[in-house]
Amino acid sequence: MAKEVKQVSEESGGLFHKDNYVLVIIGVVIIIIGFLLMMGGESPDPNHFSMDDVYSARRITWAPLTILIGLGIEAYAIMRKPKNKA
Repeated sequence: MAKEVKQVSEESGGLFHKDNYVLVIIGVVIIIIGFLLMMGGESPDPNHFSMDDVYSARRITWAPLTILIGLGIEAYAIMRKPKNKA
């Protein structure tokens, strides 16, 4: 007598779904934009310290908020479960 063997086909997809990878890329781009906003500009005189340039709202407020938003998107992209297509 021969035994019937059931073959179970499992989809061996990646760790995440395609949508998760897209969200990860978007989050990385937003984090990079935040770091670019934080970058300093060139000073015409290296001996002169400009407090307005260093402590501008762009560098101490908007850049860190942009980075935190990007990190939030990254956390969401990792935790998000794909929708069932059933």
